[in-house]
Amino acid sequence: MTRIAVIGGGRIGEALIAGLIEGGLPTGNVVLAEKYPARADAVTAQFGIRSTSVIDAIEGADVIVVAVKPDDVDSVITQMSKAELNGEREQIIVTMAAGVTASRYEPKLPAGIPVVRVMPNTPMLVGEAMSVLAPGRHARSEHIETVRKLLGTVGKTAVVSEDKIDAVTAVSGSGPAYFFLMAETMIDAAVGLGLPRDTATTLVIQTMVGSAAMLDRSDESPNELRAG
Repeated sequence: MTRIAVIGGGRIGEALIAGLIEGGLPTGNVVLAEKYPARADAVTAQFGIRSTSVIDAIEGADVIVVAVKPDDVDSVITQMSKAELNGEREQIIVTMAAGVTASRYEPKLPAGIPVVRVMPNTPMLVGEAMSVLAPGRHARSEHIETVRKLLGTVGKTAVVSEDKIDAVTAVSGSGPAYFFLMAETMIDAAVGLGLPRDTATTLVIQTMVGSAAMLDRSDESPNELRAG
């Protein structure tokens, strides 16, 4: 069974760990490497997983998920370059750091190590992510399918070429913020019309949930649903 190392214990890293475990991956197959001890203690206590160093986590994993802030990526890559990555086992590097290309990793890793770049979004926190994968130069179809299966535990997935990731970021990466803004605006408008804020909030959220369900389940286009 696949062994996963999650580098970074922030919200996205925690959400992925939760999804993997809820999806049936044994806790013994998930390890965390987190530079902040308090955060590492909180995550390991919550999920019953082990916390260790970046190098130790990398060397024992089949899939290495880099879920750190962009400013921390170079430090992680440096530690990766010191680890005994196993080319024969074809360990897969999955990078979720915004704006960081696969080519940032590849020159500093053993030849042929596959890198898959992923643009997730914040609904991963509730198991409803839209995660878009872009293969690096050494990532083959079987590597992509492995990563899709893992990320399928926290939502839906799609695959694009890496030159399309900026467009993906604009749509699904940043998209939740626009929906939140629309909800905020509708709630404020409803309050302005005299509704209590808790009632307005319920009305708006359920309207958005129901509308999303119709979009997901209907054969009609958004335009057709709007006109109907």
